[in-house]
Amino acid sequence: MSASTLKVDVTIVGAGLVGLSAAVAMRKAGYEVVLVDDQEYPQVSTQSQEDVTGWDQRIYAISPKNAQWLASLGVWQLLDVSRIGEMQAMEIWGDATETPLHLSAEDANADDLGFIVEECALKNALMQQVQAYGVRTLFGRKCIKLNAGVNQTTLYLDNQQVVESKLLIAADGVNSWVRKQLGIEVEVKEYHQTAVVANFMVEQSHGNIARQWFKQGEDGHCSILAWLPLPENKISIVWSAPAQYADALLQLDADEFANQVMKAGNSVLGKLTMITSPAAFPLVLKKAEVLATNSVVLAGDAAHRVHPMAGQGVNLGFRDIVDLLEIITNKHQYQPINDPGLLKRYTRVRKADLLKMLMLTNGLYHLFENQNAVVKKARNWGLSVTSQPAIKKMLVKSAIAL
Repeated sequence: MSASTLKVDVTIVGAGLVGLSAAVAMRKAGYEVVLVDDQEYPQVSTQSQEDVTGWDQRIYAISPKNAQWLASLGVWQLLDVSRIGEMQAMEIWGDATETPLHLSAEDANADDLGFIVEECALKNALMQQVQAYGVRTLFGRKCIKLNAGVNQTTLYLDNQQVVESKLLIAADGVNSWVRKQLGIEVEVKEYHQTAVVANFMVEQSHGNIARQWFKQGEDGHCSILAWLPLPENKISIVWSAPAQYADALLQLDADEFANQVMKAGNSVLGKLTMITSPAAFPLVLKKAEVLATNSVVLAGDAAHRVHPMAGQGVNLGFRDIVDLLEIITNKHQYQPINDPGLLKRYTRVRKADLLKMLMLTNGLYHLFENQNAVVKKARNWGLSVTSQPAIKKMLVKSAIAL
């Protein structure tokens, strides 16, 4: 082993939310970890955000189960509670329903359906724990070569640094460099939609209720508008719309854009005032054909990207790490952490979870995209049927289970 070679248990490539959480979780479990990212990571801040007036455009809905997991890593406690939104209920409108389907956490004897958290705040809290646990970080370093074998991985960086590890976790995003190096094919489905995100002040209290509208435009194409509750009288919106319509929305001035959002949401919260300018990103389904091979596992967007209508993208990524760690923790004492049998188990467990989510998001997208009058009648009838207590309880339990 040369002087420029690091030898660790786990290498993590990618310092996004999933990569950072993986670094903290693996280090907490007792493994020697190195975290690699080609971006220079900013210094973390330990000060409260109470005086910060701006709000991050990127907002995530974190499930109660994942909030508990982040708390077990010491991360959740570092977040400023005054900037966390609570989802205690959800209202869903079809494209021809006057009364929404109302789902409440109380339907399943729970306190919350989820929590709305800013990406920058969550990243900052995770980075604080990365430093607190003494995780070795190699930031601003570009990966140039990867040798992945059954017994170990060897990663070469642009500064002649070499990292050898028993297991490598690829958490380097939807265009994963690691995945490309391994030649793993990706199943791609274009939704031909753009997600437009922005934050607003609202005139009336949102009551900690998330709201979602499935709409079908005159051209027959589906759009999905979600209003997520932020603290006080603020909301974050995600408007998944046909690309051409989304482009038109982005051309509007702040007042007219707010007016369009208000009208699309039936003015249920009165006047809206924009507090962050809109941002947009194209929507696409991506699913890696292989989730684990030769001492490498894919996690987060490197493994899968789903439609944002269920708000579960980052939750799926966190569950990747939770399941991986559980499999490794329960292994036979003589099994290495890169044992092919363990990696096969990881693939089996994660593919089953992903399939359930894809059936929900893809199924709903195609259901509301369908222009057939009979289908339209049936889907809106289905929304009214699901208002029965037993079905509502099952839906809420499923929503908070991830």
